[in-house]
Amino acid sequence: MAHTDCLICERIDMIQKGTNPYFVAELKTGFVVIGDHQYFKGYTLFLSKQHKTELHFLESEVKKTFLNEMSLVAEAVYKAFGAEKLNYELLGNGDSHLHWHLFPRRENDSPVKGPVWWVDKEEMFSDEIKPSQDQLEMMKNRLYAELSKLVAVTNR
Repeated sequence: MAHTDCLICERIDMIQKGTNPYFVAELKTGFVVIGDHQYFKGYTLFLSKQHKTELHFLESEVKKTFLNEMSLVAEAVYKAFGAEKLNYELLGNGDSHLHWHLFPRRENDSPVKGPVWWVDKEEMFSDEIKPSQDQLEMMKNRLYAELSKLVAVTNR
């Protein structure tokens, strides 16, 4: 059930309507999407199918599957985009819907060593770092190829 004031539910609704250009694949518990902004090349999100605010609100088996699938998505991101390290974040102060942020990290990938959120927001979310349509398709194809080696995915 979509919540009208939830950005994640809106993005999932777009996936279901076939209008989300960032959609990569559907797994049992969530949807894989490329991030709108690519300051950290390969930035990917894993959106829970269930509108829940906390991991402990998921039923035990769903939670185990969700966490396992997130780790497989992370492995695919790592391989597809040549990461040296991954940052994993399950946030939700602005969106009350479980979703993982997966940031491929590389040495000297930001002006300040530390968490991704130390990068200036104006720079990190600049329109100049949105991928072109060709770049987006290439990223989606690379990620889908790696992901399909690890887990059963529903075609895009």
